[in-house]
Amino acid sequence: MGLAPAAHGGNRTGRMFTGDSSGDWVAKVLYQNGFSNKPTSTHSDDGFTLIDAYITAVLRCAPPQNKPLNSELENCSDYLKNELVLLQNVKVIVCLGRIAFFRICKILGIRGERFSHGHSFKWNEKIIICSYHPSRQNTQTGRLTWKQWNLIFKKTRELI
Repeated sequence: MGLAPAAHGGNRTGRMFTGDSSGDWVAKVLYQNGFSNKPTSTHSDDGFTLIDAYITAVLRCAPPQNKPLNSELENCSDYLKNELVLLQNVKVIVCLGRIAFFRICKILGIRGERFSHGHSFKWNEKIIICSYHPSRQNTQTGRLTWKQWNLIFKKTRELI
């Protein structure tokens, strides 16, 4: 679960985490851990297919400077709630970034949990896993390394 379709990624291509640097990290890690059929996702009809995975976001549009207003988060909450109702077989939710994590906690009524990369906990037969978002800011500064990122999805695969 990400924040929103990126202005130059999902907002442009019509598919989340497609066509930008964050999407490159997502596609590659999904492929390496058996969650997709190929290691790249560049446009919506490129043949990229998810396996045992679903990608969504807490927002449906790209917020200016990636800083959503509370009202924007609230406006999109019903869409996310409806998706979660439809996704009956979800075993693991990976939250990419602090905003996605706290939004999912609010929607699910989870209290008292903290966000830190790699933190996980069980909630109603599901496992919630926190990860830094694979934004350029995080990956180019080393806040999120490939090793850290890959371990999140390796753990996810093991839990499924």
